[in-house]
Amino acid sequence: MYNKAMFELGNQPSVIRELFAYGLQQAKIVGPENVFDYTLGNPSIPAPAKVNQSIKDILSDMDSIAVHGYSMAGGFDGAREAIAKNLNQRFGTDIKAANLFITCGAAPALISTIKALLADEKSEIMAVAPFFPEYRPFVEENGGNLVVVPADREHFQIDLTKVESLITEHTQAIIINSPNNPSGVVYTEATLKALADILTKKGEEYGHPIYIIADEPYRELVYGDVKVPFIPTIYKNTIVCYSWSKSLSLPGERIGYVCVPDSCENAEEVYKGVAGAARANGHVCAPTLMQLVIERCVGEMPDLKAYDENRTLLYDSLTEMGYRCAKPDGAFYLFVEAPNGDSQAFCEKAKNDFNLLVVPGEGFECPGFLRLSYCVSNDMIRRSLPAFEKMYQAYK
Repeated sequence: MYNKAMFELGNQPSVIRELFAYGLQQAKIVGPENVFDYTLGNPSIPAPAKVNQSIKDILSDMDSIAVHGYSMAGGFDGAREAIAKNLNQRFGTDIKAANLFITCGAAPALISTIKALLADEKSEIMAVAPFFPEYRPFVEENGGNLVVVPADREHFQIDLTKVESLITEHTQAIIINSPNNPSGVVYTEATLKALADILTKKGEEYGHPIYIIADEPYRELVYGDVKVPFIPTIYKNTIVCYSWSKSLSLPGERIGYVCVPDSCENAEEVYKGVAGAARANGHVCAPTLMQLVIERCVGEMPDLKAYDENRTLLYDSLTEMGYRCAKPDGAFYLFVEAPNGDSQAFCEKAKNDFNLLVVPGEGFECPGFLRLSYCVSNDMIRRSLPAFEKMYQAYK
């Protein structure tokens, strides 16, 4: 016998991964220059030079046992103190090392936080569409109920009226992802303050806090003078889940954290719940080498010039053709409305006719739209534009 629910989850195909695999196969047949792959959100700018140099220095200067041995479950004190200092300097907060639990990236951070907040089988976690598809298994496979807030298809901010109408006595938290995957939109301070007011009012009505789970792997990926509000400074009951996968181009190194500020109601219990959930999920400690690297590199920022050039080229080119797109102020995604209204049909035709690989919005709970990941070469974008033009004309 086996766990049928886990079998079904493991047997479900990932549209993104399937398209990526298709692209690799087609590249062998027609040549890589004739495949236009916008599927994966895999950083394409190198890690800052200090990251690689820090790895070399640590390996050459430190005792091998210390570098490769266990840390405490919540992480090295030095790494946590460096992270707390950096956050306080940037956002005027009073976060302490003891508020931080270092994780193997943002996904385990989210899972541990969600698991810690699910009080019983009726507990609900809300997510604002469009959102990262893994939110659903993160919630449902830990015994919770995912409540989807339908997308604001005009501006891709948060439909606050719908949020308020969907909150119940069982609502434990709402996941906020800004800059957003897949839209690239940054939620404004006004939007977040209005959300905080709703959650405060509803929390008082139902007699328990409703937390914001701030999923922030793209926090540093913003363009121009756009600012990403640090949500704990707006709403006290905010738990931050972070990863350096995108900001330092380290997705394969699996390093991130959960931050439970003292301002959160029941902060000590929530933090211990996160630690307990991590333990139940097999967490021993985050990679020790990467903890030592982050201690040295926590202040490093990404060079976004290449992403910004790609963003401008793709957004300007597609909108000139007639496509309607959400304006991406952050991350490295463009969310485009399918000209025929049917994103799956558009994606299939683009794949079959032009080897143009884009991801349908159904998986992000927003059908009718397409996600394009522009962490690709600028040259590929330019070579793909005639295919986008032909696709648009086919539906015009």
